[in-house]
Amino acid sequence: MSAAAAGALAVSGVVLVATPAEAGPSTRGCENRVNASIDKLLTCVTAAGVTEHLAAFQAAADANGGNRASGSTGYAASADHVDATLTAAGYDVVRQSFEFPFFEQTSAAGFAQVAPEAATYAEGTDFAVATFSGSGDVTAVAQAVDTDFTPTATSTSGCEAADFAGFTAGSIALVQRGSCDFAVKSANAEAAGAAGVVIVNRGTSDDGGLISPTLGAPGVGIPVVGTTSALGSTLAGDTLALTVDAVSEVRTTENLTAELPGRVDDGVVVVGGHLDSVPEGPGINDNGSGSATILEVAQNLARTQLEHPVRFAFWGAEEFGLLGSQAYVDSLTDAELARIGSYLNFDMLGSPNHANFVYDSDASTFPAPEGYVSAESGAIEATFEAFYDSRGIAYEDTEFDGRSDYQAFADAGIPSGGLFSGAEDVKTPEQAARYGGTAGVAYDACYHQACDDLDNVSQLALDQNSDAVAYAVLTIADAGTGPGQGNG
Repeated sequence: MSAAAAGALAVSGVVLVATPAEAGPSTRGCENRVNASIDKLLTCVTAAGVTEHLAAFQAAADANGGNRASGSTGYAASADHVDATLTAAGYDVVRQSFEFPFFEQTSAAGFAQVAPEAATYAEGTDFAVATFSGSGDVTAVAQAVDTDFTPTATSTSGCEAADFAGFTAGSIALVQRGSCDFAVKSANAEAAGAAGVVIVNRGTSDDGGLISPTLGAPGVGIPVVGTTSALGSTLAGDTLALTVDAVSEVRTTENLTAELPGRVDDGVVVVGGHLDSVPEGPGINDNGSGSATILEVAQNLARTQLEHPVRFAFWGAEEFGLLGSQAYVDSLTDAELARIGSYLNFDMLGSPNHANFVYDSDASTFPAPEGYVSAESGAIEATFEAFYDSRGIAYEDTEFDGRSDYQAFADAGIPSGGLFSGAEDVKTPEQAARYGGTAGVAYDACYHQACDDLDNVSQLALDQNSDAVAYAVLTIADAGTGPGQGNG
């Protein structure tokens, strides 16, 4: 076993004996004492404490356009709250800036046929705005580019500048999905003088429905939408009206980290979750709940020295593609990566119709990407299961497939795991019997919406999961007596 893995493998030696005690009623003086035992720490980490931070995140959104998306003033206010809280607790906070591609559709788009007949098309059914589309309000004739829309998977429509020979500047370009990137088709259309672009799906048996393209990054300045093969193939020669109002640009955001020193320097336990919301709402469950829980645990461990260091992390731009955690891992040297023993990820811990999901980091239920599963990652999963078992709390496995910020760490070979309480998927009758709540309804019906606010959080889920987080952090970092530790 490598020294760096010690913090993760320590779990396997204590998981059956470090039984969490039931929390007591008093939290007086918690943040100013040593909380080196399970019973002390779990007494101090409370759903009420987590909710205080959620209220601060809600206030940050309310004062800044209703969201906390990376690159926004709402995110900056959230980051300031994290920084101020950790600094007051005695931590040295590192704020790591990085650039990322930002896109936000600021109003409903419009797409219609003006002539020869009038027809209005529905966003989300007939067409979808391309991510990183430019803005514009244009009415022009639609002109097909190097395609007759015969169904094919290999269309080169719009892939070369030469495809636009004879194209009439000011027209709306109709291009077929095919063998090159949507960004290439759109950039070539813009260079040829197109006023807008409609990307038509292939029309093959498995690719005929609505397409929601992404251009990958800002750069195209004209409106771009995707549509179905059935609709798009009929539009050549028609006069179309196309309206997109969006922000597409490169912005700067940041990650925040703060480290609690250990008695040894290696086997760092990184405890992370994303701080940002989507542009559509305040993101109090997704992922204010994870960030607030991490912050609550950090406050209550500030006077405690564990065997291994604990690094608390708050990631930016997760909602734009797990960008903050990846930027952080990419910034580490080989020696810095080797210091990390484990990564624990907490994303959505308070879903209102929750289930208790543990990432299946031993691959006992779901397959995982190559290199993600090890004895150490399995020990992380076992730690969470031990907590739930000791309290008689139901739980189940969830896919360990890279949908959240653990991906960058697992890809780097760092043993990883974590918790999740459910997003847009629907609770089954069996789960409703186990956890309560309502079958046939999403775990979080406000997922990625404006209603993901302070009322969109289950206090029961927060209470159970904040204790699980505190238990796992303390257990994996291997607390005990020692220099600066007190008697627990």
